[in-house]
Amino acid sequence: MGVDPESRFEAIYEAAYPQLLGYALRRCSDPDDAADVVAETFMVAWRRIEEVPEGDEARLWLFGVARRVLANQRRGERRHEQRTAALREQLAASPLVAELPGDDLSQMGMVFRALSEDDRELLALVAWERLDPGQIAKILGISRNAVRVRLFRARKRFARGLAEAGVEYSNAVAIEGSSL
Repeated sequence: MGVDPESRFEAIYEAAYPQLLGYALRRCSDPDDAADVVAETFMVAWRRIEEVPEGDEARLWLFGVARRVLANQRRGERRHEQRTAALREQLAASPLVAELPGDDLSQMGMVFRALSEDDRELLALVAWERLDPGQIAKILGISRNAVRVRLFRARKRFARGLAEAGVEYSNAVAIEGSSL
């Protein structure tokens, strides 16, 4: 073979891409999954470029690789579905799930849900996970000082929301014990 591997791969890619994409699209329910199959197939071709046959045999070789990639993808999906079903069963039996509030939220719960996602996350990390600002800083990838400032502001917004809802902060038992 007188052609360098990169040029050979490019030629194979250009010749086979449209047909390979069509193959994957007809076999995947999601175009993103089809794109993943094609990308992985060409990744295998790149890694094993010396094993890819010449001429039209290269296209057939790629279809064989794509077929195996699809099979692996389907096995992975089945494993994921099985794990998800097992996890749902475990969660259904967990006493912790029974304690989660449903649609019947208290005033405090409604105020909490009305906060921004960032405020809820900060307050939850402190109250539910019992993390300090240094630990939260590591999780969020920001400075400890930034956490303190954001936490101060989130607490103020939460307290303001509670006051507007007529909930006395001192009566918020869940909040008192959590250092919010």
